[in-house]
Amino acid sequence: MTFHIITLFPETIKPYLDESVVGIAQKRGVVKVKFYSPRDYSRDKHRTARPERSRRVDDRSYGGGPGMVIQLGPVVKAVQAIKSKIRNQKLKIILFTPAGKQFDNKYAAALAKDYKHLILIAGRYEGVDARLKKIFKPEEISIGPYVLTGGELAAAVLVDAISRQLPGVLGKAESLEEKRLGVGVPVYTRPEIFVYKGKKYRVPKVLVSGNHAEIEKWRRDHRKSL
Repeated sequence: MTFHIITLFPETIKPYLDESVVGIAQKRGVVKVKFYSPRDYSRDKHRTARPERSRRVDDRSYGGGPGMVIQLGPVVKAVQAIKSKIRNQKLKIILFTPAGKQFDNKYAAALAKDYKHLILIAGRYEGVDARLKKIFKPEEISIGPYVLTGGELAAAVLVDAISRQLPGVLGKAESLEEKRLGVGVPVYTRPEIFVYKGKKYRVPKVLVSGNHAEIEKWRRDHRKSL
């Protein structure tokens, strides 16, 4: 799967996505993560002391208000540029917004199964010009009941959650702990007894009993569903 992330600040999440499981998946070629800056699709050369911000992509909101809005043109051109290279392939466009559909593990699995390309639009400031929704009809997604300063963290969450659902990313299908153990099941490792400030903290006896039927029952009793 290829994740196409449209963002003004790729450096905020790129180091995370280049490491650990997602980073390894990229090296294996199972996952690709590409970044696109709206500034690269803007013709408005704006004088600034910072060369990397030499192309303006935001403007004041119609109707007034203190915040700035990301202009439509650069984002539309970025999406068009991506779409032109991946014709006839399973593609979905996602726009991150606090008012969007709640993202969960079930939806992550569905996206991993049904699509080869995801365009993730990470807004900033007051958001992206609302006409984007009429042009591309993106799926509006939220990763939680709170407001972030931008969509970059949300994009990283989707890439991580979806990537681990893809065959070959974790190595074995059994590596998905929500299928193997279940969510919320406590896990322990050596030492069996850990001493802290004179108090002993022990691993539950059932887990060191060797009784696999009882261990599985204990895990079922502590399991939560997604």
